[in-house]
Amino acid sequence: MKTTLLSIALAVALAAPAFAEDSVKQTSLGTALAVDLAEAAVKACSADGYNVAAAVTDRSGILLALVRAENAGAHTASAATAKAYTSASSRNPTSGMAETVQKNPAAAGLADIPGFLVLAGGVPVKIGKDTIGALGVGGAPGGNFDEACAVKALDGLAARLK
Repeated sequence: MKTTLLSIALAVALAAPAFAEDSVKQTSLGTALAVDLAEAAVKACSADGYNVAAAVTDRSGILLALVRAENAGAHTASAATAKAYTSASSRNPTSGMAETVQKNPAAAGLADIPGFLVLAGGVPVKIGKDTIGALGVGGAPGGNFDEACAVKALDGLAARLK
């Protein structure tokens, strides 16, 4: 009996490192914070007189939260969602991607990736260097204003991103 138990323990101990190499632990944004970020972004834009929608995705670009101001246009929800997806997928602000596409014709194909919206207004949500989600805003009179609202929301909830 002792030999059998020892053999099992040894097999488990030897298999554990192999299993660890085959799995990955990743941190992703939780729903509660996602909802708060979306609400904060809409509130930030409302304070500036803009009716927008804000979408928050997890690190994989899957939608966690969507908030739309009552007077925001119908298109703003899908624009915000696409910006968040684009930022989560690329792990970069969409404003930088839009700039790259304008300056580098070889990068123009980024706009053709299904689900991507290469306009300013999407920003990654990070803990340190790790992207754990993304926030997209759509509906202000320019992507730079959308992005500013997203940044205000992130700054306001920065204490929860540590």
